Amino acid sequence: MILNTLSRLFWAFGLVSGWTSALAQVPTPQPPTRMPDRVILNVTATPETSFAVNWRTDTTVATGTLEWTVATDGPEFAEQVDRQPARRELLQVKQDDGVKVIAHYFSAHVEGLTPGRRYVYRVGNRDAWSEWYQLRLPDMRHQKLSFLYFGDAQNEIKSMWSRVIREAFKTAPQVDFMLHAGDLIHHYDNDAEWGEWFYAGNFLHAMVPSLATPGNHEYHHGRLSPQWQPQFNLPQNGPAGLKETCYAVNYSDLKVISLDAVQIDHVLGRRKRQLEWLDSVLTNDPRKWTVVTLHYPVFSTAEGRDNEKLRERLKPLLDKHHVDLVLQGHDHAYGRGRVGNVPTGAAYSDRTSGTMYVVSVSGPKMYGLSASPWMERRAGNTQLFQVIHIEGDVLSYEAFTATGTLYDAFDLQKTAGKLNTLINKIPPVDERR
Repeated sequence: MILNTLSRLFWAFGLVSGWTSALAQVPTPQPPTRMPDRVILNVTATPETSFAVNWRTDTTVATGTLEWTVATDGPEFAEQVDRQPARRELLQVKQDDGVKVIAHYFSAHVEGLTPGRRYVYRVGNRDAWSEWYQLRLPDMRHQKLSFLYFGDAQNEIKSMWSRVIREAFKTAPQVDFMLHAGDLIHHYDNDAEWGEWFYAGNFLHAMVPSLATPGNHEYHHGRLSPQWQPQFNLPQNGPAGLKETCYAVNYSDLKVISLDAVQIDHVLGRRKRQLEWLDSVLTNDPRKWTVVTLHYPVFSTAEGRDNEKLRERLKPLLDKHHVDLVLQGHDHAYGRGRVGNVPTGAAYSDRTSGTMYVVSVSGPKMYGLSASPWMERRAGNTQLFQVIHIEGDVLSYEAFTATGTLYDAFDLQKTAGKLNTLINKIPPVDERR
């Protein structure tokens, strides 16, 4: 408790190397009430035909319900709705100052929906309901699929990450999901920090499904954040012992895989299970595109960092299955590039492996930028978000700064039986070091 308290003081007074803020604030817990809060849509294993939603209340609320129906141009949708009873879970966490936060978390899952159709839903019970939220299910067979990608939010989430996720929504308001590459918060069990994360995204969390992978700050001594599973409702199709942290999401032409990087790095049994599972789900997969997300980078962007063991274990599988894109966090500096088909990553001049690696950061905490030659585009001291579109044989990628300035861009062109063709579209903006 003392160490966590000191850590908060260091952040509050800007005493951590590589990042300072004279306006840093220590977040305060926000207790739940009878009204649903922290409402969040989650990706499912089959996101074109289903959705999952979570919310919380205080413990006086014993039951929860999801109401949903097809969206209409007027209010008549409310005249005939379907109802789904929610699963309830009690969670009690104690903060460093001794304050206990006790809440009921509810989760519900709806299947058998129509791709491309718009739906509305609300959550609550007979005397306390949320507003009606609207969503559109993706349909890759007839529409472009788009998503946002965020590196670490982690620190000063309410005051300094909020502008990034909101600018991202302004830039790309019609995305199908948001991908968070770990370290969503700084202290794994701090309910006030989770409250800031939900505050920053506000209604976006309830309208755009989230796909989250855990980082090292979602863990403490091998224990996953106690809020992770109650507040998210992620697929459970991964290997045993890695519930809602390692999983696959299957669109018509895209497979997105979340790997639990902390468990790969530290736990032998769970490392072996993840690597065997990854090999199995990518073998003979019929989907055109494959995206993998994990927190620890295969190739680092921060000065003095290098995850050699992770690279030796993981990169041969990524090469074997010609994974198109790997989205990562952790290093608090931006970089992207393709590297040679060697486990050590030494052959930087060989760009023929086909896989594009990206490391990004969306929060304000920054590390020194590496001069490693694997990166074709890099940035230091820059908060970014990324917009990715997939349509047919083209994957288009754009990285924007927190002010909405286009900083990096490329296309990957897919040709059957060949490696992806890279088309760089780097804008005429000086590299930030």
